[in-house]
Amino acid sequence: MDRRLEKLKTEIAIVVDGMSAEQLRAHPPGKWCAAEILEHLYLTYTGTIKACERTAQANRPLVSGTSWRHRARKFLVLGLRYMPPGREAPKNTRPRGLPIEKLLAEIGLKIVEMDENISRLEQTLGPGLVLDHPILGSLTAAQWRKFHLVHGLHHIKQIRRLRQERTAT
Repeated sequence: MDRRLEKLKTEIAIVVDGMSAEQLRAHPPGKWCAAEILEHLYLTYTGTIKACERTAQANRPLVSGTSWRHRARKFLVLGLRYMPPGREAPKNTRPRGLPIEKLLAEIGLKIVEMDENISRLEQTLGPGLVLDHPILGSLTAAQWRKFHLVHGLHHIKQIRRLRQERTAT
């Protein structure tokens, strides 16, 4: 497994270890709870898996090019490892209420499956651009892995803060 995605999987397991269902559902007004953050991450992984499968079926990169806006966003996220705050999640990655038990049981498995799909694309299509990201534009397999690590660590920080707030009260 890719070291970045292995790190992501480990960090998620660590941050939720020992959290009760009540802790996972608790949140400040207007913010996501830890369960919703996990669901958002889970949906990004399943979305990437599906996109990789479509690309594999097409047997060619499904990329549309990169604009200057995409390049700037890629530089921030992939180059500086900075996730700008306040961006609304794409509709297909917003929490819908999946059961916490399902999220906890499957999120690590989805990371492994995603890594396998990305690896297959990389082996088939080579090191170049393979697939579009809705916000960052066209990415290589390596950039997809890095995106998921940076994005996941951003949300893990949020879960840590929520967890600390719950233990402080």
